[in-house]
Amino acid sequence: MNRRWIYKPIPDQQQIEALGKSLNINSHLSAILLQRGISSFDEAKHFFRPSLDDLHDPFLMKDMERAVDRMKLAFDREEKILVYGDYDVDGTTSIALVYSYLRDFYPHCDFYIPDRYAEGYGVSEAGIIWAEENNFSLIIALDLGIKASDMVVLANHKGIDFIICDHHLPDKKIPQAVAVLDPKQDDCNYPFTELSGCGIGFKLLQAYSRKYADEKVVFDYLDLVVVSIASDIVPINGENRILAHYGLKKLNENPRPGLKALKEIAGTKNDLDISGVVFTLGPRINAAGRVAHARGAVQLLISQTEEDANAFAEKINIKNDLRREFDLSITEEALAMIGSDETLQKAKSTVLFKNSWHKGVIGIVAARCIERYYRPTVILTESNDKITGSARSVNGFDLYQAIEQCGDLLEKFGGHKYAAGLTMDRINLPAFQQRFEEVVAATITDEMLTPVVEIDLPVTFDAITPGFISVLKQMAPFGPDNQRPVFEAKNIYVLNSLATFKDKHLRFLAGQHGSDNFFNAVGFDQIDHYHQMQSGDSFNMAFTIEENTFNGSTTVQLRIKDIKFN
Repeated sequence: MNRRWIYKPIPDQQQIEALGKSLNINSHLSAILLQRGISSFDEAKHFFRPSLDDLHDPFLMKDMERAVDRMKLAFDREEKILVYGDYDVDGTTSIALVYSYLRDFYPHCDFYIPDRYAEGYGVSEAGIIWAEENNFSLIIALDLGIKASDMVVLANHKGIDFIICDHHLPDKKIPQAVAVLDPKQDDCNYPFTELSGCGIGFKLLQAYSRKYADEKVVFDYLDLVVVSIASDIVPINGENRILAHYGLKKLNENPRPGLKALKEIAGTKNDLDISGVVFTLGPRINAAGRVAHARGAVQLLISQTEEDANAFAEKINIKNDLRREFDLSITEEALAMIGSDETLQKAKSTVLFKNSWHKGVIGIVAARCIERYYRPTVILTESNDKITGSARSVNGFDLYQAIEQCGDLLEKFGGHKYAAGLTMDRINLPAFQQRFEEVVAATITDEMLTPVVEIDLPVTFDAITPGFISVLKQMAPFGPDNQRPVFEAKNIYVLNSLATFKDKHLRFLAGQHGSDNFFNAVGFDQIDHYHQMQSGDSFNMAFTIEENTFNGSTTVQLRIKDIKFN
């Protein structure tokens, strides 16, 4: 697949030199910092040395005082409290966080997760009825609830109060809960709007402990928070950067038993970074709710002994293997459907439906289809006599707005710019397929339909020194809005050891004309370049710089993003 290289603007040279001098770093590094909005010594200090003291006051969030006071009242009255959350990683870590905190000192609490298949996403009527039947009078809703106005009204009629902790975009109508914690509300003045759902739950506990208990206790749960930050793909800047930094430290040095067991069963040998969480822990936690009920994921995360944690981790790993089988087989079917239909191949979008596809993996399948056919994609299946599905987008295209223009054909939908879920009556499927394609075709550009490699800076191999790499490492944790810097180096050649592995990846020792430095390079899914590289032609290479640890030895490695021949 051809990729479009785009270059970030190079900052003003005087600013580059001034910042480099104040921080005693070279011009390449100061340019990268300026590109990320860091222009002074103090800003760099906060960036390179995250501090828990720099977390925002949780009481700046709208309704926080009311939420904390309602919790305290429940404790004083010995009311039953239900921790209610979503079935994905963000939801299950949120439940584990709040439930574990409460359980340590308050016996009258339990947790509830809606069944993905029987109840679907969000606060369900079945959940409210269960809470009533079991005499709960306060529900703390996590990673959902901002659009649950009707369910909150139903709960109120049954004498059940709600505290909503959500991070999704609200509708114009805000639920009439006791407290609604969501910094995306128009009238909420909280300084940071991009917390994960688990992050909102953390702020609630931080506020409660600051007022009534020991705030330091809450920091012990940051390993759960970083798993949510990584898996929910929220920006790794601002408050999330601080939470992620300390969360990774906890996760790698002293994780709770459930996460420790999950790391071990995933075969994790080195410290995890954000990407490592995304690809090893996240899918396994998600698998519980994708192919069965997510209660198993929470049971793992709240385990208090290694014995219990190991048992739950084994079960979850089996579910993850099953999830992988569903994922691969459905992806093959979906790609075959596109490949055999000329109209679909020429379309600007992909909308596919099959009633037997497993609901739990269709979001993954949508992402896989985009790897082959780079365009907005909706994968649909049948559940509870409805058509339901997941949608994923491409860089720059607002998927949510496109689906919103099909809103009259849908029973419900939700999500954000790059990912969404939707449900409709079966009779509306053909009209939706036609309308969605029309909306996408009218608004998407050819540039959006070409994958992008965004390059921070050009460098020479001579610039990649141990000191340079040391400062780069301190820019972690990397993730959305603080991605690992991508460099371009020109006139690269294969010095030796060109090889392929797993029939789709390549590795070699890379040299650069005019430089004495050389580095190991690895290119995942880059095998298309193999034959031309054998010819000895020089090329330009876009890459990131990382360290690779194998058998106890750590070396510098260039991870190839793309190659263009001269």
